[in-house]
Parts: sequence; structure tokens; C-alpha cells
Amino acid sequence: MKTLRNVAAGAALTAALAGGGMYLAMAAPDGAATSTTPSASQHKGSHQANGITEQLLTGDTAARVEAAVTDANPGATVVRVETDAEGAAYEAHIRKADGTSATVKLDASFNVTGTETGKQR
Repeated sequence: MKTLRNVAAGAALTAALAGGGMYLAMAAPDGAATSTTPSASQHKGSHQANGITEQLLTGDTAARVEAAVTDANPGATVVRVETDAEGAAYEAHIRKADGTSATVKLDASFNVTGTETGKQR
């Protein structure tokens, strides 16, 4: 039961952060209340290319993109997930386990289609 609560809390936090929420209060695994304020990098987005404006992802879509990206990049930290203005359906900006930055591109079925290293906007 505790694991299920932790998963639900993590999903809620991920959705709130990806959606640009400014403040989130929730119960920590030990029952104590915690709060978080997203970093400035999580509020990026709105990059434009080819007449398309990227949008931050939220909810189930954000969770599915994050799951696909972390499966393909063990130990990586997801900075943000958003639509892509340069040909892919989605992209995730990550910090790999070795500390390098990358942008992972995904198709509409949440399959990783490519990774651009050292690219963070």
C-alpha cells in the first residue's frame, strides 16, 4: 500500500511540475507534508520552430513520455517534457547519469526515435 501511495504521489508531482504548477503540497512517504517549487528550467517551453510553438506536457502524456525516456536512459533525470516543433511528436530534455544534457525525441506512440546530446533550450 505504501508503494502504491508513493507511485501516486510521484505521478501527481510529475504532472504538476510538467504542467508548470507553482506550488504543490503533498504527503511524503512518512506522512509528513512536503512542498516543492519547480525550477526555472521546468517553466521553459514555448520554443518556436517551423511556425509551431512547443507546449509543456501534463498528465498521462507527460508520464508516458517520461517513462519511455527513462527506460531508454537509465539513471537520467527528466528536466521537462513537451511537444516538439522540429518533427517529432514529443521531446524530453534530460540530464544523463554522466551529467551531460540531451534532448530525446519520441513519436506519437511514445517510441524514442533519436537523441540529441548537449542540447538544452
